[in-house]
Amino acid sequence: MLTRMREDLGARREDVASALGFSAEKLWRVERGRTSLPNPTDLKNLLDYYRVEDPEVVDSLLVIHRESLQEGWWVPYSAHLPKGMREYVGMETDALSIAAWQPSLVFGLLQTENYARALLLSAKAVDETTTEFIDNNVALRMERKALITGSDPRDLWVIMGEDAIRSTIGSREVMAEQYEEIKRLASHDHVTVQILPAASTGYRASQNFALLDMGEPLGKIVQADQPGGQASITDKKPDVGKYSRRFEALRAAALAPHETPRFIDQVQRDLERELTS
Repeated sequence: MLTRMREDLGARREDVASALGFSAEKLWRVERGRTSLPNPTDLKNLLDYYRVEDPEVVDSLLVIHRESLQEGWWVPYSAHLPKGMREYVGMETDALSIAAWQPSLVFGLLQTENYARALLLSAKAVDETTTEFIDNNVALRMERKALITGSDPRDLWVIMGEDAIRSTIGSREVMAEQYEEIKRLASHDHVTVQILPAASTGYRASQNFALLDMGEPLGKIVQADQPGGQASITDKKPDVGKYSRRFEALRAAALAPHETPRFIDQVQRDLERELTS
């Protein structure tokens, strides 16, 4: 938000930092979310410089600033998170709603503990991860599920490719449990799950992504996985617009939400026949 305000004003980071007595490096770190401003006065001075006068915007940013000074619940897991995921988990926690596309794996917030562990174990030798890394990431993923299973659940809309549920992770037993979990979560009013069949000729995106609605004044942000397991996060309007259009196209191409349980049951029957034939 601060970056957008500065750019809308046409001001260089170095000029803003000089005028307010910051170092350009410090302002860069603040804009990137890598450090917080030490006190509210610093933020107020920035907003004054950017000519932000709307009291609702100012109050909202002061609340965000105050909360940024508190240690997030995910901090103990930070050392084991890939680059970009530290920021994403914090933003995901504050999101009002989440819309996501996952073409090849079960979406993280829908995963069971056994599925998550089997998935990480399958990559342990390749990625040269430790048992501690796996344990911490599984624990984090299960805590993140509270966003949709807790007392104040977020709205979640997930579209997954058929490969996400047809690929066997761990074992047949792990997948059977995972199928039941998807159906259970999808039965809640605030959770919608769609499947895009492999036979569909509609639009499909190869890159998985998530759109987070942060509410005003922040608006929407988009997180997209990059090669190497890293994640990019942006709130730039052209990017948010592009991924929003992608999600709408995927939603139109996928099966209707009420067809999800039937489709999952059919996939499970197909897999069982393959194993017994």
